[in-house]
Amino acid sequence: MQRASRLKRELALLATEPPPGITCWQNENQLDDLRAQILGSADTPYEKGIFNLEIVVPERYPFEPPKIRFLTPIYHPNIDSAGRICLDVLKLPPKGAWRPSLNISTLLTSVQLLMAEPNPDDPLMADISSEYKYNKQLFLINAKEWTKKYASQQKRASEEERNQSETSTKESIPQKRKGSNINKKEKKSRLDS
Repeated sequence: MQRASRLKRELALLATEPPPGITCWQNENQLDDLRAQILGSADTPYEKGIFNLEIVVPERYPFEPPKIRFLTPIYHPNIDSAGRICLDVLKLPPKGAWRPSLNISTLLTSVQLLMAEPNPDDPLMADISSEYKYNKQLFLINAKEWTKKYASQQKRASEEERNQSETSTKESIPQKRKGSNINKKEKKSRLDS
């Protein structure tokens, strides 16, 4: 009961006073399954990108941290190909820094900050981490390409248009009924007999 009331309060706060560049909502009216969007910060390779995240709230919340992962692919040393995030506030002590006084808004803000300032000394992706440390220019190029390819607004707009046109095409094609391939003469001759 405490978990449900706290989550409702947190979601209400996220709806009325969201952190800059962050939105969060319930997925299909399930209180323990949330979705979020983080806009890539200015002056980062993720600028103008829209990144979708999944948040699974455990039964023991707030005594256990939510599980957060990226649904949108992102080129980042602390985020792996499955979208898992290496961030201390997402783990319980002694290895992590999660405390029950933290909330989902704080976690999403921390993830947004991690996007802007990667931690190459605690990587999930060793190759991207070494690229970030020793060839930052190449890292920036790759991260910008991934953002453009997977998280850009133009890509989303074209996907939505394509989905809408596919839907409208399907709707505009008249559905044939059984026997509709019989021509008019055959129909008339059947009626006459």
